[in-house]
Amino acid sequence: MAYNGFDITNKSCLVVGGTSGIGKAVALALVESGARVVVGSTNPDKVAAMQKELGAPHDAVQMEVADEASVRRAVDHTVKKFGRIDSVINAAGILHRQASLDVSLHDFERIVKTNLTGSFVVAREVARVMKDQSPDAQGLRGSIVMVASLTSFVSLNEVIGYAASKTGVLGLVRGLANEWAKLGIRVNAIAPGVFPTDINRKVIEGTERGTRLLWHTPMNRFGRAEELCGAVLYLISPSASFTTGETIVVDGGFLTKGV
Repeated sequence: MAYNGFDITNKSCLVVGGTSGIGKAVALALVESGARVVVGSTNPDKVAAMQKELGAPHDAVQMEVADEASVRRAVDHTVKKFGRIDSVINAAGILHRQASLDVSLHDFERIVKTNLTGSFVVAREVARVMKDQSPDAQGLRGSIVMVASLTSFVSLNEVIGYAASKTGVLGLVRGLANEWAKLGIRVNAIAPGVFPTDINRKVIEGTERGTRLLWHTPMNRFGRAEELCGAVLYLISPSASFTTGETIVVDGGFLTKGV
């Protein structure tokens, strides 16, 4: 008899930031695994392209991650389309590299608003719906997955806003997991190592910084977006029914590297 602990067939999922990079890889993996998916993104052209790529019954909507009304509309759209929302994966994020002494308050707050405030807004709006859904056999009503970072654990130069926001994500995960466990809502995160995406490619590809990051990765290469999908699939699957408040690091050994 086949083990079905990772079966997410017909589960309803909202993937925020799901039209590019890590979010898109996750969205496509969920579809391939039998889930029903709505993707959210700020870019209308990417939303239209993703709608076409996914096809029915899946969908894509335009949304702004830190805007409460926009997030609420995306959540409501998912519930209206599929009847409930079993999981949300928030992969939306921005990065700005600059020496900390030169970072404007505007740029710092912009990054924190997207990466940290947006993570809270998405989680809160989804949880407001999940708490009233019928529970499964384990008493669970939903799963939330955020995206942390290497900078949640170690310092990287000249990305202070990003580091502050991603460290804050760990606090959100632990705090919300503790508070919402009684509601049947699990909250976890993945923390990618160095994965070339649209937001960091200029910083790491063919640069001195990229060379240093590669040296610091014991597996001697950068990650591929699809290599994060297994961790996400686990966290939203029945196999993770007793897992909450945790962060799974997928980094090719980066955090183990000594001097």
